[in-house]
Amino acid sequence: MGFKTGDFPPVDTETFLDLPLRERLRTLALHWAEYGFGTPKMIHTIYLVKVLVLYMIGGVAVATATSGVGPFWDIAQWWNQPIIYQKLVLWTVLLEAVGVAGSWGPLAGKFKPMTGGILYFARPGAIRLRPWHRVPFTRGDSRTAVDVALYLGFLVSLMIALGAPGVSTASLLEALPDNTSGLVRPVLLIAPIVLYILCGLRDKTIFLAARGEQYLPALVFFAVLPFTDMIIAAKLLIVIVWVGAGVSKFGKHFTNVVPPMVSNSPSMPFRSIKRAHYRDFPRDIRPSRVASFLAHVGGTAVEVITPIVLLFSTNHWLTLAGVAMMVIFHLFITSTFPLAVPLEWNILFAYLTVFLFLGFPNSNGYGVFDMSSPWLTVAIAAGLAFFPVLGNLRPDLVSFLPSMRQYAGNWASALWAFAPGAEAKLNTIAHRPADNQIDQLLAMGYPPEVAEITMQQTIAWRSMHSQGRGLFSLLYKHLPEIDRWTVREAEFACNSLIGFNFGDGHLHNLDLIDAVQARVGFAPGEWIVVWVESQPVHKSTQEYMVVDAALGVVERGTWKVADAVAALPWLPDGPIAHTVTWRREDVTDSRPDAVVPAE
Repeated sequence: MGFKTGDFPPVDTETFLDLPLRERLRTLALHWAEYGFGTPKMIHTIYLVKVLVLYMIGGVAVATATSGVGPFWDIAQWWNQPIIYQKLVLWTVLLEAVGVAGSWGPLAGKFKPMTGGILYFARPGAIRLRPWHRVPFTRGDSRTAVDVALYLGFLVSLMIALGAPGVSTASLLEALPDNTSGLVRPVLLIAPIVLYILCGLRDKTIFLAARGEQYLPALVFFAVLPFTDMIIAAKLLIVIVWVGAGVSKFGKHFTNVVPPMVSNSPSMPFRSIKRAHYRDFPRDIRPSRVASFLAHVGGTAVEVITPIVLLFSTNHWLTLAGVAMMVIFHLFITSTFPLAVPLEWNILFAYLTVFLFLGFPNSNGYGVFDMSSPWLTVAIAAGLAFFPVLGNLRPDLVSFLPSMRQYAGNWASALWAFAPGAEAKLNTIAHRPADNQIDQLLAMGYPPEVAEITMQQTIAWRSMHSQGRGLFSLLYKHLPEIDRWTVREAEFACNSLIGFNFGDGHLHNLDLIDAVQARVGFAPGEWIVVWVESQPVHKSTQEYMVVDAALGVVERGTWKVADAVAALPWLPDGPIAHTVTWRREDVTDSRPDAVVPAE
């Protein structure tokens, strides 16, 4: 891999696309195992410059300049100032909401333009996805002038809170008598909190893009809690985020996440190390024992045990060790450049770890038992745990982000299949700032074959994860001529339609399919979607549906997670078994392993 030249798959571009889909998946999955996406290092450099200049230097400069603390290059002057912590959270929310933080750029499927976010959220007529149909005043799937006003008002309210000087409070001075910078004025946080909620009820995309599941509780703590309680509540919040993510990795899915993530890391230059994460490269690229160790010792154990230690430790050296471990953990994730590119989020969490647990140690009166009321502690902990618990029991009701299942491999996912030429119809959607990704690449000068192979690398990546084997199995069974169809990874594809995705299949569920169909009008059989829900914690199966955009859902059923995990990515032994629980009467199926319930 060079600075400007990537590691493109070593295939004959003139003949590769004529191969069967299964053979293409095998070739591209093996290439991913050694090179990842093969992205030129120039792209990673762009991301690093963005994080360093725009996010870190820009954020600290704004926070220090508006808080009377600084100068910004003197870290010792501001790293443990509460107002800087508050404003860095506000700065992160602002950048996420605008669309220049997570899910930005080529690694997130945004080639031209590289930004989604504001280009979609501030555009009347763009597709809008409400989270719950029963919420009044949210009907429809088009962004209105009111939606745009709410969104822009949210951005302005964040800027006002970010730019205003701090104000001292009695609770702050009681804890820190020498503090002169104060805190963000609580009244200035009312508008961002209200608009966060209103924007989210109208469009879940905005709420998730602004990472409301994590930052909205923090803003509420800033606004209503006295200083010491605010710090302790922030500790509870970050610990529940960590532990929730760690617990979600207990299943069979997560081990499959680690090898392709490590393979995609530009900081891992040795192909021998990448190959070591696979069982028997190139014959068998299921996870090896090395991958399992890294996943569950370096990942799950760290995310569950270390935060609990930090929450209760009163020993300085034990706390210091825990802080160092979590900082390294977040920096490692940053170094792998995961496809949702949550780099700013990881940098912020590394800073929050230091600020909360070293800046305000438990031994100095900031422990979980030092909150003003034990009932308040219980209420906050229960409130923060509500969506993680509900989301693990009923993943169909809650996005995997509020469920705190980030990058656990247990995602709602989908593949889109288009009949020859049908994908181009998506470009007829009005009020859409970007064309299909294949067309973005063509506009950048990529030859058609190279652009198509580049996009097919993303479906090979999906095949390396557990749910990908089930999704491809469905395609093979439902579309006998799949080799001539265009198959797209839905996480990437929906980015060009709604401006954001973070691996959440709920952002491209039936609501999006219906919204697109209403605008495009695909004929029956032109756009087929295979979609699967996350695995509930108490079940061994995942529920899927097969959708014809013109006809609606044509089949529902389940597959066993163990079967998906056991299969090779390219399914050389054929599709995994599915149990059909419902099928449209006018849809027939001659599959020998389909189990249809008796009437």
